[in-house]
Amino acid sequence: MPLDGITLRFAVQELQCLVGGRIDRATQPEKDMAVLLIRNENRNTKLLLSASPAMARFHITDESFTNPDQAPMFCMLLRKYLIGGRIVSIEQPYGDRAVCITINNRDELGESGPCELWLELMGRHSNLTLVKNGKIIDSIRHVSSDMSRVRHMLPGLEFVRPPRQDKLTLEELEPEKLQDRLKNEHGNLSSALLRHITGLSPVSAQEWALRVTGLKEASVDSVDIGTVSEKLCDFSRKLMDLKAPQLLVDASGRRLDFFPFTYLSYPMEMQKPCPSVQEAMSRFYSVRDRNERMQQKSASLKRLVKTMIERDEKKLMLLEDALRDAADADRYRLYGELLSAQMHLVSKGSREVRLQNFYDADNQTILIPLDETLSPVQNAQKYFKRYRKAMASRKTSSEQKALCLQELQILEETAFELERCEMPEDLNDIRKILEAQGILKPDKASKKKKQPVSTPLRFKSRDGFSILAGKNGLQNERITKEADGDDMWLHAKDMPGSHVIICLNKKPVTQDALMDAARIAAWYSKSRGLSVPVDYTYRRYVKKPGGTPTGFVTFTHNKTLLISTTEAEIRELVLQ
Repeated sequence: MPLDGITLRFAVQELQCLVGGRIDRATQPEKDMAVLLIRNENRNTKLLLSASPAMARFHITDESFTNPDQAPMFCMLLRKYLIGGRIVSIEQPYGDRAVCITINNRDELGESGPCELWLELMGRHSNLTLVKNGKIIDSIRHVSSDMSRVRHMLPGLEFVRPPRQDKLTLEELEPEKLQDRLKNEHGNLSSALLRHITGLSPVSAQEWALRVTGLKEASVDSVDIGTVSEKLCDFSRKLMDLKAPQLLVDASGRRLDFFPFTYLSYPMEMQKPCPSVQEAMSRFYSVRDRNERMQQKSASLKRLVKTMIERDEKKLMLLEDALRDAADADRYRLYGELLSAQMHLVSKGSREVRLQNFYDADNQTILIPLDETLSPVQNAQKYFKRYRKAMASRKTSSEQKALCLQELQILEETAFELERCEMPEDLNDIRKILEAQGILKPDKASKKKKQPVSTPLRFKSRDGFSILAGKNGLQNERITKEADGDDMWLHAKDMPGSHVIICLNKKPVTQDALMDAARIAAWYSKSRGLSVPVDYTYRRYVKKPGGTPTGFVTFTHNKTLLISTTEAEIRELVLQ
């Protein structure tokens, strides 16, 4: 669910530990995200504030982010107004999806004064705004009059607080007030609560309805409004005492949602306790946000690769047509030789002639089409010319077909690898592969920058062996090259996939380690773990022929396993 006002209340309560802390650093790793490094009680804490339309959030994080070489203007202003300042308060106005952090700092003249950092977590209207003396210094997302007639967010304008909704906050929630609002309602109780209580989302509204009626889909018409209002107010007063953060996961361990307390509306076996709401939010959002940003960053490259695959497939069809035409070369040569040898039997102006085929074992005759406008000599020359052209076409088309098939293989592997990109470094690796093959033009600007080195996937077998898996051709080549000759190498048979290395450290390979590594090779292949044949051999038998594409190898002394696996099995092997 999106971060609602109720969950935000728990988060703000936990973050009171940062009040009094000093802001030592401000960065902006993404255009809609800022990270503050706060020093408090001899401990550094990173506070993430994201105004992402899809994943706006506000929590402590342990993640490391790659920052742009040149800080954006908004980041420079954060540094100017906030660094060295002390956090005075962290508040949630009206209990809604907005947070105001007040920071006391000194200006250029040495005079102390407060700044406010407003984070609004409202879907596509999310924003992060720096305010001083009631005026907007800047916001992470500018909103002009063309974009909104109600509220403009531009530097120098008066800051207008997010408008308060006509709903009851938890502080204002009283049985009489709530009963007065519910008496004219009909339909689902959860929908009615959503309309009249601040901070609820559809998921939390259903949980509240279940808590007081025993039904998620209880109807307002079927309950006693007075009793329900009393129970709801009593529940809201005890709400903060229920704190028991949970991560909602599916059978494979994939994170589906998070809650500030145990939700009775979901099976207990799907809810995994977390030490804090901050931790639950960080675990839930980190992977999702990274994946979504990678999807955005790789979108243009995916479109390019898709277009090039379609182009190569069309080119391959044309080349195969040309090769089929070139298959007639021997026939053209035969016609030319028979015409030259039996010229006296050919009459000028004939459309065809039947001549003895002395190359045939049975000495059969053959019918040769002619151009009646040409002489017999010219007809023979025409066939020899068509023979030479077909032979040249056969050679050229064969060479081009081989190159086209090689490029197509690289592009198909690239398309597969793009789906597995997790970090910007992985995307840089793929660009390098395409540049090395001449498929992409080198980016001169990126060459001047020092690019971070990407890291392969890391696992541990059930009996303790380290296992590495490459996420792209460059990583595949790197981990294979760096592996010891006595390490075990695995790869899904005849399909794009990861090179997998079992780091044996001179020990004999175990059945458990081999099976775990084979599962990893099967899962990180194009077949995604469904009945995948996996080749395995010792690293010393794996060779890279000169002049071959990045990640291409040949191998011998291999054996094959047929493997099926699931995401849950792979998750158990991931090295945390």
